[in-house]
Amino acid sequence: MKKSNETKQKLHPRSFHNDLYNFDDLIKKVPDLKSFIIKNPNGLDTLTFANPQAVYLLNKALVLHFYNLNYWELPKGNLVPPVPGRADYIHYLADLISQSAIKNDITVLDLGTGANLIYPIIGSAVYDWNFVATDIEQKSLQHAAEIIAKNERLSHKISLRFQLNKKHILKGIVEPRDYFELVMCNPPFFKSKEEAETQTLRKLKGLNNKRQVELIHNFSGKNNELWCDGGELTFLLTLINESVLFKNQVGWFTSLVSNNDHLKPLEKELKKKGANYKVIQMAQGNKMSRILAWQF
Repeated sequence: MKKSNETKQKLHPRSFHNDLYNFDDLIKKVPDLKSFIIKNPNGLDTLTFANPQAVYLLNKALVLHFYNLNYWELPKGNLVPPVPGRADYIHYLADLISQSAIKNDITVLDLGTGANLIYPIIGSAVYDWNFVATDIEQKSLQHAAEIIAKNERLSHKISLRFQLNKKHILKGIVEPRDYFELVMCNPPFFKSKEEAETQTLRKLKGLNNKRQVELIHNFSGKNNELWCDGGELTFLLTLINESVLFKNQVGWFTSLVSNNDHLKPLEKELKKKGANYKVIQMAQGNKMSRILAWQF
């Protein structure tokens, strides 16, 4: 089977995903992936990326193949994380703390880990970090606990905490004796279900090149994973305000910022709080993203 020509340009230099997909290796981990492999116009293997099941199986294979797991399943309808992009966040965070005096026994707080537990899986495998992973959905944490239970290497690296109050992010999670070298977060993008569906239709039209496209979330996602009241900007302003309360217990607060227009109001708020901050640019092919990082 020929390798895919789907490029992974501009991923972090330490990423495992800079090479072309080797579908032979991935199919060994997830045999069902084979039925979704097609030929592109150049006769090379590629994937039916508009198909949600194909996207899920590809990312499942990447997790199992590269990150030393023997089990990784997601409940139907939950967000399927694009693994190469998620790994990039981890690698850039490693760069961020590379000058720190702390080299061992690093603990990271993952806000909104979801059922997929992807950041703790990658961070513990690549950098041997410890994680406290949180969520506002009990069912997501229950499934995350199942992933931990079925992968022995995770059992001593990851602990889970439930956020009881959906209006809070750090409050009710960070305990008095905690210290986290890093806080990380991939906040909900959208303000509403309608906004999320409009964006999905636009994306799928691009993938299929058709005028009419059935509304299918090819990366899926439950309500709390895709949207929240006020959307990304409101969420991150809340996180910044709460970070002041725990400034002595965290080395770096960080979050992905999907919308570049949100940077100016976020930077304004950080200046008001007296924080030092930086913006780390990331790129995966044509997709641009960024990490906002701050400390006090």
